[in-house]
Amino acid sequence: MLCRDGEGQFHRKKGTTIRFEHIFTAHIKVGKPIEIGDVGYGHRRVIPILGGSFEGPLMRGKVLPGGADYQLIRRDGVAELLAHYVIETDDGVPIYVVNKGYRHGSKEIIDKIFRGEDVPRDSYYFKTTPIFEVKSGRYDFLNKMVFVGEGIRKPTEVEITFYQAG
Repeated sequence: MLCRDGEGQFHRKKGTTIRFEHIFTAHIKVGKPIEIGDVGYGHRRVIPILGGSFEGPLMRGKVLPGGADYQLIRRDGVAELLAHYVIETDDGVPIYVVNKGYRHGSKEIIDKIFRGEDVPRDSYYFKTTPIFEVKSGRYDFLNKMVFVGEGIRKPTEVEITFYQAG
């Protein structure tokens, strides 16, 4: 768990049990996939990140356009996700994000996702392990903690809720 000291900096509270604290939820607008094709060990596609927003109890701001998710759809149907993008807090601090994860489910559900259809959030697996890079200051706790993300793929956006493991 995180707490703030008298200078507004975040620090971990001591404890013996891992707990997950909601940091923020991002709504990431995505463009049409660029289909690279079969690359020998799966199907490569690049999904442009067009922008978006994020908000949570510790921070809020916008997702900057220009990033992308470099997906590999493996032969077993699992999507290996590797997104690189930048978010900017409402007080002007840019944060570089590398978000790696997996998405998989039944062929029927994954086909619906590829067609841009809504599917129930509990009908497939979509988890990530983000790494954040930010300059020293108010948000530098992001450089020092382990985070996990839980995603939902929607027709024109990806929603990811990020948690800090404490």
